Amino acid sequence: MSTISESELLAQVPDRMFIGGDWVESTSGRAIEVQDPATGLVIKTIADASVADGTRAMDAAAAAQADWAATPPRVRAEILRRAFDLLQERADEFALLMTLEMGKPLAEARGEVTYGGEFLRWFSEEAVRIGGQYGVNPEGTGRMLVTHLPVGPCFLITPWNFPLAMATRKVAPALAAGCTVVLKPAELTPLTTLYFAKLLEDAGLPKGVLNVITTSTSGEVSGPIIADPRLRKLSFTGSTPVGIRLLKQAADNVLRTSMELGGNAPFLVFEDADLDKAVDGAMLAKFRNIGQACTAANRFIVHASVAEDFAARVTARVRELKVGRGTEDGVTIGPLINEGAVSKADSLVRDAVSRGATVLTGGSAVDGAGTFFEPTVVTGVVPGSDILREEIFGPVLSIVTFTDEADAVTKANDTQYGLVSYAFTQDLARAQRLIESVQTGMIGINVGVVSNAAAPFGGVKQSGLGREGGAEGIMEYLETKYALTPSPGA
Repeated sequence: MSTISESELLAQVPDRMFIGGDWVESTSGRAIEVQDPATGLVIKTIADASVADGTRAMDAAAAAQADWAATPPRVRAEILRRAFDLLQERADEFALLMTLEMGKPLAEARGEVTYGGEFLRWFSEEAVRIGGQYGVNPEGTGRMLVTHLPVGPCFLITPWNFPLAMATRKVAPALAAGCTVVLKPAELTPLTTLYFAKLLEDAGLPKGVLNVITTSTSGEVSGPIIADPRLRKLSFTGSTPVGIRLLKQAADNVLRTSMELGGNAPFLVFEDADLDKAVDGAMLAKFRNIGQACTAANRFIVHASVAEDFAARVTARVRELKVGRGTEDGVTIGPLINEGAVSKADSLVRDAVSRGATVLTGGSAVDGAGTFFEPTVVTGVVPGSDILREEIFGPVLSIVTFTDEADAVTKANDTQYGLVSYAFTQDLARAQRLIESVQTGMIGINVGVVSNAAAPFGGVKQSGLGREGGAEGIMEYLETKYALTPSPGA
């Protein structure tokens, strides 16, 4: 177990960009100040990329593409496996770094290291399992050969809320497939990504295969990269409005795209649910990562006959949560990412109350340093409330009621989003119906967490396109090529 101090760790994190296998200064003359949201203090100053820096990164990725695509799958696999092993050795360092720049409690940060590492291990295994097909055509006149080849240079844009896992979930399949990468982390949490790039460098990744640019002018720097005809793939995790803009940009060059966008997850509790398990699931689905997850349960839709009991039980659990800096012992709720997130949570609660909802616990920002918001339970939320339409992204649990299964499904599907849903019931037939009737790309039955490196992660409707993880994840970075040859002896 590492005993490194905060200052020692921050000193080890590169403050420059990683382009063409070198750590380089920015040409912009600007810098990004990274803050600890628990204190508001600047913890490190790093390079702020210009448009020219973005072009340099794209040049490096394009130059390295042919050699990396020709690299044997086993070699690519072994580099990813070495990266996984190094991550296990440096797990405490990565966990602490995420807590410092993003705010999540250390225990959750350690969980993200485990989760993020699994993408490195999983796709190291998938790299050598890229298959194909060979067979006789129906007419018997030829032989059909289907292969899967790297799509080419990729531009990967990651969010601030899971700075390691979102990077590994995109980078690992791209590298496994034989694609080179330009990676742009969020301005708010770039340090983990820079440290991850250093880890991949230490794992033996060839120069130019991974390039990392950090910038405060994301749209300005990203635009020319997306417009570059050498780019063949764009993957983005973030808000739906930004995803829509990127899709429009990607259309000009008909880029392959993967979009993991907003969520408004329903959490259904039926009258026959095991309420102890439902409350356990609720605590995981709502308060993991301080509620700042696209998979966070947003709307708790509870059968009227058990709503009061469920609300009382979950409120008792929420009152036990400890708010504070993530490095402190026993803390379960860290700060929100910035003041804007606090203002949004406050606004959503106030709107719900103004329409008749009741706050059972919490409901306010925490006075003092940092961007903290009290873990909150709001019940009696009425239709039309903003909290039912917008992604909360904070530690606020809102409860509405339903009368029967049809009503529950209608309420669950009453959103433009469709990323994930959760349902608690002991009726197996009902569970099967929900799997088919609730309009989400993922669903958890009697569980509060569904994410797994071996499973396809993604949504429907305005929650996005494509899948990350699972066997499907590597196919997002491969093109299918078909060849026909004459029959032997023809």
